[in-house]
Formats: sequence, structure tokens, C-alpha cells
Amino acid sequence: MPTTVPTRLDVAADLEFTVDLPGRVPVRGNLRGADGRLELRVGDPSAFAGRGDSDSVRGFAAALAARGLVVRVVSGDATLLTLGAARTSWLQRRLTGSRHIAVGGARGAWTGARGRMRTGAEAVLPDQTLAPPSTLTPLAPTFLRRPRRPVTTTHDPGGGGNPRLILAPRSDPWPGDRQPVYSLGRTVTTIGSAAECDIRLPGLEPLHAEVRHDADDEYVLVRTGGREGDVRVNGEPVGQRILRTASRVQLGGWTVSFYREEYADHGRPYGGRIGGELGHQRPQPSRRLLQDPAAVPQGEES
Repeated sequence: MPTTVPTRLDVAADLEFTVDLPGRVPVRGNLRGADGRLELRVGDPSAFAGRGDSDSVRGFAAALAARGLVVRVVSGDATLLTLGAARTSWLQRRLTGSRHIAVGGARGAWTGARGRMRTGAEAVLPDQTLAPPSTLTPLAPTFLRRPRRPVTTTHDPGGGGNPRLILAPRSDPWPGDRQPVYSLGRTVTTIGSAAECDIRLPGLEPLHAEVRHDADDEYVLVRTGGREGDVRVNGEPVGQRILRTASRVQLGGWTVSFYREEYADHGRPYGGRIGGELGHQRPQPSRRLLQDPAAVPQGEES
């Protein structure tokens, strides 16, 4: 008959820990060792055993044994339990229900009994459901093509991503100069030379342009004054244009750049570019379509 040889792991540890328990003094301990032989030293061992923990302890001991590891649980100068790839007698197996747990004499047995008798301590250890799932077996089914669940939307909350305009540095910057940053936190941000404008830039028309935050959470630059060509985006004269991150905006003799974090900039749909700059990008659904399908005129791209 073939025999299963445990997978041997070399583990080294030097760890100190504190466990806070409601209504009790914190429990302190340490885990030290090397070559897969570890010693767990605890101040109050009864804090690590409850009436509902027997299965968890047996499962943990079996998992250690499968990997060739041994953990000796010590309190004071006495060994309470040895878990994992340890030698156990027939009587020990009957007592613990596992061939991978060795009780270290009468004190170890008393500690386990004390933990099980504690009032209200149904379980102290975490449930095994908290452990990460194991790799699917066999692996082949995980590579089969299956219908992919359609992505609905990754729209960031309206106005997210810190939308802003950053003034370009002057041609002769001084050391320590800082570029002014203008936040676009309003529904309409006005730009011009008038005192009431949100962004004042001398030499422009009193109301030269506006940046409007629309219902689709886009930031749209609109020329409101001056001649054609007084407002350009990336060198192209515009009357109205949706701004994207790194768009270079020329307003008369001034130059600003628009920036917004990529996860909220809808020029990068679904939270960012997929497949590189040349990858096919499916457009993200309109906010208005998501909120009220009747609000989008029939035939409008979503």
C-alpha cells in the first residue's frame, strides 16, 4: 500500500502578541522556533480553548502534521499540548480524538477541561470559515469559458476625483515658485478678469469662459466671451469641449491644464484603461440613463 509522506515546511518564527478579551485582562504570549519546531508560550492558556473549539484544534493539528510542523504549547514551565507531527499513544488518541495532539501531563488535561467549563465560552478560536478558500481542484474547469457578468457601472460619486485647473508655470520661474491650483467644486466655475469671477486672470474678457459640471458628471469648458480662437483646448479653437485629464487649455495669454483622477474621469471608462492605450474601450453608461432611463432622448449614446 502506498503511504502519504507529509509535505515538510521549514518555518521560523519570532513573534510576540497580545489578545484583548472583553471584560478580562489582555492575554500575552510569544511564538518562537525554527526548522518547523515552534513553541507557543501563553500567559493564560484557558483563553485559547472553549467548549466549541475541539474541532478547530483537531483540524489545526492535522494541518500542521500534513506539513511536518510541530507546535508545543507552553505555560510557565509546563508543556500543555503538542500539536502536529508528534508521537502520541493509543490512550492519548482516545482522550483527544486525534493522533496529532499530545497532552502534556495532568496540567495540560486540566487546562483543556478548565477552558471547556468556562461559562459562556462556546468558542474562542476563529471559525474555519475565515480561512481563505483552497485552490479549485481540478484546475481545468477554471479555464473554461463562461458567460461573463456584464459590468454595470463604476461611476465615482459626482464631483469625485478632485477636478482642478493648474496654471502653467511662467516662462521665467523663480526658485520656490508654486503653480496656482483652482478647484472645480462648483456647478459652474467662471473664468475672466471681472472681480466676481471664480478664477481671475488679468487680460481676459470680464467673463471669458466657464467650466460647467453637467448631469453626466463631466466638466465642460464653454467659451462665453472674446473672439473665436481666444479659447483653445490642446491647440484647437473650441466653443465647447469636455475636458479630460491633461487637457491643455489656452485662455488668451494664459495656459491652464485640467486634471482629474483617472478612476473618476470618464475618458477612462470602468475605472481605468484596459489593455493599454490601444485597447478597445466600451463606453460607460450615462449617469442620466442609470438614474432615469426616460431622461435620455432615444438614440443618444450611453
